Amino acid sequence: MSVPETTTLSTLERGLAVLEYICEHGPANAKRIARDLGLRQGTCYHILRTLAVSGHVARQPDGQYEPGPHAYWVARQIQKRVAVVPELSVILARLHNVTGGETSYITRWQDGAAILQHYLAGTQATNVGKLEVGFGGDLHARASSKAIIALLPGDQVEALFKGVKLAQLTPATITDYEELLVELAQIRRQGYAMDREEFAEGVQCVASGFVSPDGTPAGAYTVSVPTIRFAKLKPTLVAAVVEAAAMATRFLAGKRPVDAVTAGRHHPGQP
Repeated sequence: MSVPETTTLSTLERGLAVLEYICEHGPANAKRIARDLGLRQGTCYHILRTLAVSGHVARQPDGQYEPGPHAYWVARQIQKRVAVVPELSVILARLHNVTGGETSYITRWQDGAAILQHYLAGTQATNVGKLEVGFGGDLHARASSKAIIALLPGDQVEALFKGVKLAQLTPATITDYEELLVELAQIRRQGYAMDREEFAEGVQCVASGFVSPDGTPAGAYTVSVPTIRFAKLKPTLVAAVVEAAAMATRFLAGKRPVDAVTAGRHHPGQP
């Protein structure tokens, strides 16, 4: 869920901006970094020296900076956290293909967060703002997280949301606890969840959750499309995510995922 805004450390923000710039744009000297980020050169040099001492960046003989060994270590730790089992990646690729190349996601349920692990961008990529690999917030507004949470016992749902302020991300976001419970009950009945511009305006999503062998939620598959195309595509998208979730559930249970293709199961929690 969204964390209320608090006082931030501007020095840390500038340091992170410099590190992100170097990671995204490759080797660059202090003058270029300062210019592109709107920093004073003296401030930029100070930040770069600090990052170099910590190993987050490395200064080359020609004066340019590139990611340092500690930046790569951080990247490896993040990759471990969001790594996708190859078989589940194959199911994601199938989902992407079955929907005609629409933007498709796999999300993992971990430590009370629905963490986006990987996605395949569509040919008409949707802009979903802060939704990037590793994101795990706003559980009440995302189709993926609602699909997962609908599979949780009622006491766990209550622990997650009761008495908690639900941030209104768009005019369509559900911000009432009782209304959210009604939504989750509907998701359990139909086997899939929808995001009707609740997370980002102009984008709608459909998702279906898959479970571990012990019946606990493990994750979800999601497809997102622009609102203007959603109504026409909805039946295809629903069928595709439900199939993907059923395949994942079968794989985690040690069964052949492909058998779910012809099984025609409606609810992803069934083996």
